[in-house]
Amino acid sequence: MNRTTLILRYAGFAVIAVVANLAVQRLVLWGTPAAEVGGAHFIAALGAGTLVGLVVKYLLDKRWIFHDRTTGARAQGAQFALYSLMGVATTAIFWATETAFWLIWQTDLAREAGAVLGLTVGYITKYALDRRFVFRNREQVA
Repeated sequence: MNRTTLILRYAGFAVIAVVANLAVQRLVLWGTPAAEVGGAHFIAALGAGTLVGLVVKYLLDKRWIFHDRTTGARAQGAQFALYSLMGVATTAIFWATETAFWLIWQTDLAREAGAVLGLTVGYITKYALDRRFVFRNREQVA
C-alpha cells in the first residue's frame, strides 16, 4: 500500500470511528438538556462512545491499515488489550480536549468540536504507537 492510500484510509477510518463515538454519546445524552448534563451522565457518554469508537477503529485498522492476520481468541484478545493500552494516553488527550470545550462553552457543538480536535491529535499519535508496538507482523509503509 502506498503512503497516500494509507493516509486516506487511516483518516477515513478515524472519521468513521469519531462518528460512531459521537453517535453513541448522543444516544446516551439524548433527551437531556445541555444545562442538565451532570458529571455521571457526561462520563457515561464519554465512556460508551470511547468503547464503541475503540472497537470500530481496532477492527478497521487491524484489517485495512496493518493487514494483520492474527487469529485465535487468545492472541486477538492480547492484541486488542495492547491496542487499548496504546490508546490510554491518546484517550486522555481526547477526553481532556472534549471536556475543556464543554466546560468553557457548555454546548453540544463545542463539546463535539473538542472531541474531534482531541481525537484527531490522538489518532495521529496512536498510529505511531500501534505501528511500533501492536501490529508487528504486517505490511508496512515507512
